[in-house]
Formats: sequence, structure tokens, C-alpha cells
Amino acid sequence: MLLDDVKIEISAGNGGKGCAGFNKNLMSLGPAGGSGGKGASIYFEGVSDLNAFNQFRFKKQLFAEDGRDGKGQFCDGPDGKDLIIKLPVGTVITNTETKEAVEITKVGEQVLAVKGGKGGRGNFLFRSAKNTTPKEFEFGKKGGHANLHLQLKMIADIGFVGLPNLGKSSLLNELTNASVKVANYQFTTLEPNLGVYYSLILADIPGLIEGASEGKGLGIKFLKHIERTKILFHFLAADSENILTDYKTIRKELEAYNPALLEKPEYILISRSDTVDESQLKKLLTKAKKLSKHVMPISIHNWEQLQKVKELLNDLDAQK
Repeated sequence: MLLDDVKIEISAGNGGKGCAGFNKNLMSLGPAGGSGGKGASIYFEGVSDLNAFNQFRFKKQLFAEDGRDGKGQFCDGPDGKDLIIKLPVGTVITNTETKEAVEITKVGEQVLAVKGGKGGRGNFLFRSAKNTTPKEFEFGKKGGHANLHLQLKMIADIGFVGLPNLGKSSLLNELTNASVKVANYQFTTLEPNLGVYYSLILADIPGLIEGASEGKGLGIKFLKHIERTKILFHFLAADSENILTDYKTIRKELEAYNPALLEKPEYILISRSDTVDESQLKKLLTKAKKLSKHVMPISIHNWEQLQKVKELLNDLDAQK
């Protein structure tokens, strides 16, 4: 099951201790203690992998390397290696203490989470004209620490919504390189799936049912992901007993969760169009056009209908 909400604790590395040492070379005098290395910082980096949260399933405390201590003979301690944690694009990172929040919005985007501690100075850096043999040195500074709440609110250009088992996953597989499991039973899809069509990100949202906004079925867990999609492709089954009722069911759940969802641009796709004859399909299209001016039939077994969907996607891609 997709992990999309987790609390973690992170600690940057501490700075290394400076050294109080003196030159051991023959005929050389003076302080020679090196400084401690800088503690490693922790960064978050955006990736397209929705399953990146799985790294936190059993490990919720992460620590970055400490800087190494300085040594004699002007030898500074090495810095700790920064820790880069991969997070899916669309992750909102909230500090549970300060309530400050930041969001990862692009693949490759890096955000500094906690900064590593500064290394302590060795006695070489304390030398002066009045103090030629300093014994002072510094301990390294502590690295930053934070308790964070990570929430994935998936970002996609187009979200596929509708009742279960309407062919959403099949179409995603057909249009993109996605390989989503498909079968002829409800809730085959148990988590959101992404596919890329040129520069468009398509999201197959698991089937909603009546009462999803109240926690029934799988819907409540994934309704939040629909918030971040720009356009909705609303699937209605050609062999449904009443497509108007089906449409209103999903729209009601969207409104109950967040009324703003009803304002998103919407295209209606009459799926499984190959299961009815041409006259029935025309009647269904006429009914659907009362709901939206953007209506088209779709079957993955009909090449012409697939081409029309691709043409629509090409137009939407050009408008980005």
C-alpha cells in the first residue's frame, strides 16, 4: 500500500573538535592544531517515484555524519558527507514544532532540511603576535535537529476519476509506459499510479464510491491527491445502468471533500464503449453532453477513439 503520510526525526552532523597541538618538525615552533570538519547537512530532493516514502516504513530516525576531529601538524578534520533524502514531488514538509512548511514541487529540486554543525577551530587559528603558543581550541557546534511531518499530495496534470473498474488503469497503460495491474473486479487499483505522456503527468486515482468522503472504500485516502491535479478525466461506463447517477455520485463526493474540486476543468470519457451498440452509444453521448461540453467515447480496443484521446492530450500538452 502506498505510504504517503509519515513523521520522521532528522539530525544533522555535529562539527568536529579542533586540536591543540604544536609543530613536531625539527627547528619549527608554534601551534599546529588543525580545525574540526563541518558536520553533514541533510537535504531533501524531489523525485518522480511515488514509492520513495517506503524508505521510512521501518526507519523514522535519520542521522547525518559528524565532522571528524582536527589533528596535529595542521591536519584539519574531513567534513561529514551531506545526506540527501529523496522525496516524491508533491511532498509537503512541516516542522511539527515551528509549524513552518515547505513543498517539493519539481524533480531535482533540493531543500535544506537541517544544517550541519560548524567545526571547532584548532589552536593554529588562535595564534597572534601576543600569544605565540596558544593552547585554546574549540569544540564543534551541534548540528540541526527537527521533527518533521511529511505528507504526499501528488501533483499531476490530469487525474483519472470515476467509480471502480471503469478502465482507467487500462487507458493509463495504453497511453504511457505505466504497467498497472488490471482485472475485472472492483478496487484492482489499490494506490495511485502515474504515467507520463510527453510532458503531461497522468494520474490514475483509485476508484471512488458513494461515501468515499466519509471514509468508505479507498476514496478518503486518495481524495487529497485529486486536489493537486489540474484537469479531471471523469470516466463513466457505457454499460452502466444510469451514467447520470454515476456522475452525480462522484461529483457529490468531490464536493463533500473540497468544493474547489468542482471548479477544475473536466472531460467526460464514456469508457467501455465497445460493450454497447452504436445507437446506444449515441444516446449516452447525448446525455453526457448535458453534463459537459467535453465528452468522448473511449475503448482501448478502438484505435480511432484512442487516437482522439491522444489528440486531446496533445492539445493539452501544447497549452502547458
